[in-house]
Amino acid sequence: MASKFRLGTIAYTSDGRRYFVDEVDNGIVYCSSQSGAETEFPEGQLFTEAEWKLRSDSKRTDLYPRLKQSAPYTNAPRVDRSAAEQMLLKVGRLAPGILDFVAHGVAARILIEHGDKELAAGLSIVKCRGVFDSVEPAVRAGILAETLGVAPDVLVGAARLGDNLMRAMLEKGLAAHGDAFEAFQSRPRQ
Repeated sequence: MASKFRLGTIAYTSDGRRYFVDEVDNGIVYCSSQSGAETEFPEGQLFTEAEWKLRSDSKRTDLYPRLKQSAPYTNAPRVDRSAAEQMLLKVGRLAPGILDFVAHGVAARILIEHGDKELAAGLSIVKCRGVFDSVEPAVRAGILAETLGVAPDVLVGAARLGDNLMRAMLEKGLAAHGDAFEAFQSRPRQ
């Protein structure tokens, strides 16, 4: 039976690693990486370039609906719904862009945890925010609290105590992300 791989073509593993085909013999594909490391795989474990592109395209089309089914979007902390809504409004007013940052960050984290790291770079900020805004306020509060490194009930409760306390909590939470938030702010909203 003829192989779908030819000498010099590119083969992909299921986790997206790329190899050059050196030889195919009895269902075994002998490959080398860009760095020159040699390895072998059963032919059934590899994808051709066309198969990989098709797989990646199909993953991209259902990417955003799949995000809502992941753990961060299905685990809601026990916080008051209206208090969570008020806190999210206040945070959006005090730190413009932070909710976009959080929505994009959690989406990237979900993809990386599910082995789709290559898709994380192409995430749309607008679509990530759409997914984020489509879930219950308690879920959004939980995701924001996790990003800031604070308990959800503490974050929601702090919104009732005034702008200065909330600003301080936001600054302290964002400090853990270094320059990532500032770099994110300069990205175009696509």
